[in-house]
Amino acid sequence: MKKLTFALYFGNRGFFPETLIASAREDMTKAVTDAGHEYLIPDIGMTKYGAVETNEDGMKYANWLKEHDGEYDGVILSLPNFGNENGAVSALKACGVPILIQAYPDEIGHMGFEERRDAFCGKFSIMDVFYQFQVPFTLFEPHVVNPTSDIFKTHIMKFAGVCRVVAGMKNLVIGAIGARTTDFKTVRYDELTLQRYGITTETYDLSELFARVDQLNSDDTDVVAKKAFFIGYADWSKVPEDKLITISKVAVAIDQMIETYHLDAIALRCWSELEKTLGVAPCVILSELNERHIVGACELDVTNAIPMVALSLASENSATVLDWNNNYGEDPNKCILFHCGPVANSLMTGPGEIIDHKMFAKSYGAGCGFGCDVGRIAAKPMTYCSSKTENGKLELYLVEGEFNVEQIEAGFFGTGGVAKIEGLQGKLRSIGKQGYKHHVAITSDHVEEILREAFETYLNYEMTEI
Repeated sequence: MKKLTFALYFGNRGFFPETLIASAREDMTKAVTDAGHEYLIPDIGMTKYGAVETNEDGMKYANWLKEHDGEYDGVILSLPNFGNENGAVSALKACGVPILIQAYPDEIGHMGFEERRDAFCGKFSIMDVFYQFQVPFTLFEPHVVNPTSDIFKTHIMKFAGVCRVVAGMKNLVIGAIGARTTDFKTVRYDELTLQRYGITTETYDLSELFARVDQLNSDDTDVVAKKAFFIGYADWSKVPEDKLITISKVAVAIDQMIETYHLDAIALRCWSELEKTLGVAPCVILSELNERHIVGACELDVTNAIPMVALSLASENSATVLDWNNNYGEDPNKCILFHCGPVANSLMTGPGEIIDHKMFAKSYGAGCGFGCDVGRIAAKPMTYCSSKTENGKLELYLVEGEFNVEQIEAGFFGTGGVAKIEGLQGKLRSIGKQGYKHHVAITSDHVEEILREAFETYLNYEMTEI
């Protein structure tokens, strides 16, 4: 788990008991550390009671944030009592990171004037003024929650996911290595639209990749290390030694490009030049990248590399891209999701077996497609997402489902899994009717709530309901 840092904010309104603020500072710092994260908290002497009430208090807090710019990933706004919306908006209108609003519950038996918080109501005032000032903020249910509760620990977990996604998707750089796979108009996209969302696409010709491969020798340190890693990563018993070496060189060359150009993710033209020129398929290379949480999408599918990055950030697991590929018997809510092998080992039932890609062997001749990774996707909860560019907008659909334990026969090549998705037939119809791809990005966890919050509240992506 990536450890994040949250800046802590405490609200106050003079009509209400300020005695509750000191315990809130203790509660919140403990809650954040217990959840595995770190915090920044203003000195208690910076404002009265160590809380924000007036506009002047808010300006002090805003200046404190500026002093710590780059040191925090999000702000947790805590309301031990009603709070003051004017101080809050002065403090946070320019903070530039996600804001989680937490309000304390009142307790039966402690509703007298000296103890009643009214944070339930005060939270609405904060939200209303944030809405007026267009300050984005995050809420989780229930409306009020004590920071010492297990429920609030889940709120921190989800908020951390939102912060990771928002930070990771801003200024995202995707390397498109090669031209669009010629036969797939389905993977066309608009670079200028992506740029409006802060996503830069850098394009590189396959000739650069080939040139880098040519410059590598089998005894180069990086090639030897990559080969050793691959041997432990999958079953290579059916792969000739020279093909393993070539695959290792291609993997090192792609690593070099990622490092040289500071790429956050790649999409690769994976056929047919690699097979015809170098005699290998890059499926297992993409698998290994995804295992490292460096997104690698096949078939130059840039717009599915985007949700792959988001899914991986939200779940802190690997992500991959798969085909909507086969029905599963007559069950209308099950299908087989498949691809030739970009699936990370952590998403599979175990290490895969590397073979000569059967489709390429059929089309271009035996022996040209070693690198296909054959395995099965593990039975786990999953979230799936896909994106497209249309009319100047980045649009996505986002749904949860699960991979289950049903078997796929041994003759089914590549990496596949049986997915169970409620209402699948209607969703497939919507995907087709609205021009989404035959590809879909997935990760192994239920993170729809995290992603919707990041996409809709902070990143302004357009969501399609399917």
